[in-house]
Amino acid sequence: MRKFLLTISILLLFTLSLSWVAGSCKKEPSTRGLEKINLEQPATFPQPAYSFADNPLTREGFELGRKLFYDPQLSADGLTPCSSCHQQIAAFGTFEHDRSHGVFGSHTLRNAPPLFNLAWSTSFHWDGEFSSLEEEAAHPLTGNNEMGETYQRIISRLEADPVYRDAFKKVFRYPFIRPAFINKALAQFTGYFVSANAKYDRYKKGVAAYTPEEENGYQLYKTNCAGCHPEPLFTDNSFRNNGLPVDPLLNDFGKMRVTGKSADSLRFKVPSLRNSYITSNYMHDGRFNTLQQCINHYRNGVQQSSTLDPVLTGGIPLTNTQTSELIAFLKTLTDSAFIRDTRFSKPQ
Repeated sequence: MRKFLLTISILLLFTLSLSWVAGSCKKEPSTRGLEKINLEQPATFPQPAYSFADNPLTREGFELGRKLFYDPQLSADGLTPCSSCHQQIAAFGTFEHDRSHGVFGSHTLRNAPPLFNLAWSTSFHWDGEFSSLEEEAAHPLTGNNEMGETYQRIISRLEADPVYRDAFKKVFRYPFIRPAFINKALAQFTGYFVSANAKYDRYKKGVAAYTPEEENGYQLYKTNCAGCHPEPLFTDNSFRNNGLPVDPLLNDFGKMRVTGKSADSLRFKVPSLRNSYITSNYMHDGRFNTLQQCINHYRNGVQQSSTLDPVLTGGIPLTNTQTSELIAFLKTLTDSAFIRDTRFSKPQ
């Protein structure tokens, strides 16, 4: 009996050793024959939260994601690509609409958030439902009131296109297109969006000067806004109740929809203030058309509730002059080069 137990123990140790060796020898996906590219790392930014370790950035993968992003055949009606809700002119947000449009004339529940600096985020969507760029890419494709399609039908169309077939084989080293490959290609494209070349960034480098109005606005921002929107990303990626009353037609209670916890009622992800001047409409449901309306909400429209962020108790008192100065500063967060960058535009 002792001999039998000893034999079993030795076999178990041998098996565990093999598992450890196999794990320690695990390699990154091969990029042999592909052009590797590196995510831009602005000097003032922290290290990215998303490393692309299991989805290495390559020129070919990026371009495949770009092609998919602008392709309407990924949608059920053949008219609604990712870019229909995420428009470059609005820093890849929804331009001058309240809630985003989906297939067959439908509306989504929320205003599509702009897409930039995603590699510095650990959760996605207004309620933080998704924790990776790949998961985030999957939801719009199959959402009934977004792109409304199934992976089976998407892949059937892509497989019928020899350009797509060859591109997927080259990037992912597999003879067939898989859902995960679609998600990874889109993640490479959108995850590469870096916005860090606004007047603010040049000001911080000492190569641009603020007007007195912009400087006053900057100081007002630091006093009243930086707690939730800290530099340099201008978001802390937290979830907060900012005192918006519930739209009775939408009944959207934010993060509570995901967690089921009453403590998360009306908590939505804090958006970045970067590019805010060009990302109208505003708030999770796009209820405000202008930055003036947004600031007025914080001045005199904050609704008290049990989950209201404590820093907003009593609102944020600002004069009309201070409001104008704050808006002048927010305009300096506009990255015009980003919204004109042809690398991110629709492929010709």
